[in-house]
Order: sequence, then C-alpha cells, then structure tokens
Amino acid sequence: MSDTNLASRGNWSSRMAFILAAAGSAVGLGNIWKFPYMTGENGGGAFVLIYLACIAIIGIPIMMAEVFVGRNGRRNPVASMRLVAERNLSNPAWRISAIIGVLAAFIILSFYSVIGGWSASYVMHSAVGDFAGQDAEAVGAIFGDLLASPGILLFWHTVFMGLIIFVVSRGLKSGLERAAKTLMPALFILLLLVVAYATTTGHFGQALDFLFTPDFSKVTWDTALQALGQAFFTMSLGMAIMMAYGSYLGKDISIGRAAVGVGIMDTLVALLAGLAIFPFVFANGLEAGQGPGLIFVTLPLAFGQMPLGVVFATAFFILLLFAAWTSGISLLEPVTEWVEEKFAMSRTGAAILSGVACWLLGIASILSLNIWSDVYLLGMFDRFAETGILDLLDFVTANIMLPLSGLLTALFVGWCVAKESLQDDMAMSDGLFNLWRNLLRYVTPIAVLAVFIYNLM
Repeated sequence: MSDTNLASRGNWSSRMAFILAAAGSAVGLGNIWKFPYMTGENGGGAFVLIYLACIAIIGIPIMMAEVFVGRNGRRNPVASMRLVAERNLSNPAWRISAIIGVLAAFIILSFYSVIGGWSASYVMHSAVGDFAGQDAEAVGAIFGDLLASPGILLFWHTVFMGLIIFVVSRGLKSGLERAAKTLMPALFILLLLVVAYATTTGHFGQALDFLFTPDFSKVTWDTALQALGQAFFTMSLGMAIMMAYGSYLGKDISIGRAAVGVGIMDTLVALLAGLAIFPFVFANGLEAGQGPGLIFVTLPLAFGQMPLGVVFATAFFILLLFAAWTSGISLLEPVTEWVEEKFAMSRTGAAILSGVACWLLGIASILSLNIWSDVYLLGMFDRFAETGILDLLDFVTANIMLPLSGLLTALFVGWCVAKESLQDDMAMSDGLFNLWRNLLRYVTPIAVLAVFIYNLM
C-alpha cells in the first residue's frame, strides 16, 4: 500500500465513533440471550463480578494489543501484523495470528448471516401479527417452517448479507462510522423501550433477582471458565476486527480508554438485554435457558399473549436485527480490507467479492438445517457424530480459531514488540502501562489457554 493511499485512508472522527463501531461489533445475537442466561444459571451477581474481572484480565488487554497492531501498521490486519513484526526485528510469520483471525471472521460471517436472516424474517412476522394469540405449538411451527425451507432461508440470508455489503462498500466515513452512529443509538433506544415495557409485566423484580443477586454457592471452576470464555468472545477478539478498526484510529485517541469504553458498553447492553427479556419469560412461566429457542419461540409466544405485543415484538426483533447487522459489518471489514489491499481492488469491488464469497459459503449452513441435515463432515469422530455443517463451523471458529488467534496476538505484542515502541504508542502512565503489559505477557495467555483447553475438552 503506497504512502499516498495511507494518507487518504482516513481516521475515525472521534473516540466515541470508534467506541460505537467497536461496541457494535461486540454487541451481537449472543449478548441478547447468552450472557443473561449464563448470568442467571451461574450465580447471578457473582457471575457478573467474575465476568467483569475477566473483561479486565483478558478482554481489554487483548483488545488493546489488537488495536495497537492495527494503528501501528495502518494496513489490513495481515499486512499490519507483518509490518509491526519487521519493525521490531521479529519473524514476519507472526502474521499467522491475523491470517487465522481474518479467516475466522470470513467463516463466522457465512453462518452468522443465516442467523441474522432469521431476525429479519421475524421482524416481518411480528409486524403482521403472526404471533398474536398463538399457542406454543403454533409459534414453534413458525420457527420450524423457517428452518425447513431452504428457499426462504436463502432469501433472508441474501437480504441480510446485502445490508452488510452496502455499508462496508461505502468505506469508513459514509459506511462504518455512519452505521455505528445511527444503529448503536437506535439499538440503545429500542432496548430501553423494551426494558420499560418489561417493568409492566409484574415480574421485573424477579428478573433483577435472577440477574444480580449473588449466589456464590453456584460458582465453580466451570463458572469461572465460562466467564473467561464469554469475556473473550463477546468483545470480538481473535477475529482481526479490532486490528482492522484500529487501522483507522488516530494517534490522538487513547487505546486504553477506548477499550475500556467498549467493555463497559458491551456489558451494559448484555445486562439490559436480560432486563428486557426475562420479565416476559417469568410472566409467562416459561423456561429461561433455551438458547436460540428463547429468542425465536419463547419470546414470540410471550409477546403474542400481551397487550401491545405486536408493537413490542416488532421493536424487539428490529433491535435484534440491528445487533446482528452491526456485528456482521465488523466481520466483513477485515476480509474486505485484506482483499482490497492484496488485489489492489476498489473498496466497492472488494466488499462485493468478499460478501458474495461469504454468502456462497453460507448456503452450506442453510442446507445443513434441512436438505443436508444428515450430512456430518466429521462424522467419523464420536464427538462430531451428529454435528451438522453450521454447528461444526461454529465449533471450529469459536473453540479453536479465535482463542488461538488471540493467544498468538497476546504473545506477540507482549513479548516481541519493543517496550519503548509500546509505551510511546499507548501514552499511558508508567503504572498502568506496566500493569497492562504484564497482564498481556503472563496472565492473559494463561487464561486464554485455559479457555482453549476447556472448550476442546
């Protein structure tokens, strides 16, 4: 990439613009149901405290390391990693961390778009009142019919991927930043509206207890490892996203403060999501721990039995769509950056090529839900005897690729980048800098390795 192109690369207009974009990446479908559910099942407020400690020990240090690489290299994640390694007289093979991250982002987006399409579909179902007055069997049939129809799934997968390509193709100012400044405030407003409505159910206090009452009797080593894993994955680490976003970050913006801001916003949204969801679950005597079924079966059933249910069901699924959209945008960005610079393509061409390739891979995930439901690529291994394509891609990326990429990045920045270079770029007090660097060198790698081994076992 020439110096001229670097000069015209552009920067985020402010620290808040970066935080909104990075938080938009972190806030996804998992925040809306997984974090609240894990909190309730693992000691309530006790789990929240452990999670926040893990954000500080794993999330923020690795995010700062990834942003440092991006800002220092000012190129796509792979090129930035290679350049930073060469500047510090290290082996350029360290770029394997970014290669794994970019590939993981590509694979994740392929099936994330399919699930994002479910959200888009449910906006339409909610708006036309399909859930109003329906019983559990009827609501479950709507979800079952969706998964059983490859044509409908393909349509919504195409719509969702098209929305992502449209934003990313417009570049930094007109695409990424404008989307972040529009979608994230809208997401917060919709979330607060649903929380306000949830207070009228008569079970808001029960939801508060479920989420925030500490129960240390439920805290085990398994709880701590789950909190470690959630902290790592919820902040979009190991996907080269923060390297890509960091390449647009100006030198006048503190990496540490920005990373802390992202962690706070991500956690706030997750907790608000719990306060938005569980009052409805408890008001209808429904099961809280259902994974995707909680969102696409349990909640539509609850909304369908309530006054103004059509309005608030529609608002909720628009909220879910926005969360999925902001995450999808961030997943396509590192892939597009790499294609754009590697093949000297225009931004629009790179976004379209990358998005279409993700869309094509996503078709395999669609078919694994119906026509290919009995296709198990690794069926010869007992662990994957009944693991379909979508679930297999999810497992490989979440449990192998992301922690591996994050671990390598932590080791590279912690041990291979000159202390003086880091200190000049971070612009932190000596005490805070040494704390962060020691966490990155010693504590964070051990914690990520623990999550990695736990997930494989």
